[in-house]
Amino acid sequence: MKNLFITILFLGLTSVAFGQKYDAFGKKIKPKGSTEAASLKGKTTFEPAPVKIEGEVESVCQAAGCWMKIKTADGQTMRVTFKDYGFFVPKDIAGKKVIFEGIPAVKTTSVAELQHYAEDAGKSKEEIAKITTPKTELTFVADGVLVPKN
Repeated sequence: MKNLFITILFLGLTSVAFGQKYDAFGKKIKPKGSTEAASLKGKTTFEPAPVKIEGEVESVCQAAGCWMKIKTADGQTMRVTFKDYGFFVPKDIAGKKVIFEGIPAVKTTSVAELQHYAEDAGKSKEEIAKITTPKTELTFVADGVLVPKN
């Protein structure tokens, strides 16, 4: 009887472990209830309440995984940073469809910050030097991110 109980417990724990479809970063979030990143395109104001978004990763900070760009629509992207730099994502997730939760906003990013992001992305000094004007863009501060397991 004891062996049967141990076997059932082991099988139950194994199915839970292998049943997970995502690696979680930051706050634990559930995959259900997300909307496509394209739904944010064109909006200029947002409620200060968390939303759950799903989108394809275009690029990731190659220095530390401290931000990612998500495709929105018409070839545009949205920069996603992580609340209080409390967590980072893997640097090799470009092309994956991720789910993240947090607060979207429209923000003007300074030249210095844009140049910093370009450096993090591995751009050349010439490309970085061409960044000379601030950019008003859709941004997102995520509390949690789900990345699909391979």
